[in-house]
Amino acid sequence: MKDSSSLHLKTYVALLLIVLFAPLGNVLLGKGMRGIGSARDWEPSELLHILIRILTSGYIWLGIACLLMFFAAYMLVLTWADYSYVQPASAFSYAVVAVLGLLLLGEKVNLLRWSGIAVICVGVFIVGHTHPRTTEKT
Repeated sequence: MKDSSSLHLKTYVALLLIVLFAPLGNVLLGKGMRGIGSARDWEPSELLHILIRILTSGYIWLGIACLLMFFAAYMLVLTWADYSYVQPASAFSYAVVAVLGLLLLGEKVNLLRWSGIAVICVGVFIVGHTHPRTTEKT
């Protein structure tokens, strides 16, 4: 097995990328789609117009790029750490989603939601203090 400290550092960096890029990608897609609006009628000409607006939206393309970075980091970290470690540790992204929603989308996040996010973050802290890999590489 590789040096444990370098494995931990790579795992933590990849988790950080996951925690940042997934929410950022989703928020950018949300912001882009809010700017485009929804289809009122399902007429082909209106759908084509919306599709063109989607394909020319900078927010949509930035969101897609962020989500591609998320998927690459996610696949990579799964080669270094157990899924039972990665998935709970990546749940810290819920806090990032709330902050981005507040700052970029102007959403209101009430005290009950912040409390739930705090509980999730405590769970992430607990999981983060366990070893990332409990199985041997095959």
